[in-house]
Amino acid sequence: MPWRGRHIMAGYWNRPETTAEAITDGWLHTGDIAVRDADGFLYIQDRIKDMIISGGENVYPAEIEDVLLNHPGIADVAVLGTPSAKLARFKLPKRAVFTDVIPRSPTGKALKRLLREQFPLDAPE
Repeated sequence: MPWRGRHIMAGYWNRPETTAEAITDGWLHTGDIAVRDADGFLYIQDRIKDMIISGGENVYPAEIEDVLLNHPGIADVAVLGTPSAKLARFKLPKRAVFTDVIPRSPTGKALKRLLREQFPLDAPE
């Protein structure tokens, strides 16, 4: 979802490659996936980098996280996609990793970049 204006950031600190990927011709591409309802309101679904494609369908980790967080035995959760050579059923997790702490940003978002570093996606299942 691209945005443009004076309030948009100038770039990432000491990360020119990441800045070049995010800002094109003055437009900041946030990577957010949004839908617009009939009244014109936008709703953020997830981030394009976090979207999982399974069986040709788009699976949004936030959707799965919301369901899991409703379970009384789960205090916190972050869902990551992982490459798989198997043919799997739609939207079923292929791997689960349990940890005591999920790193979070000051705004409360799961820092999935740090989780990917901690739990490499190409690790054996």
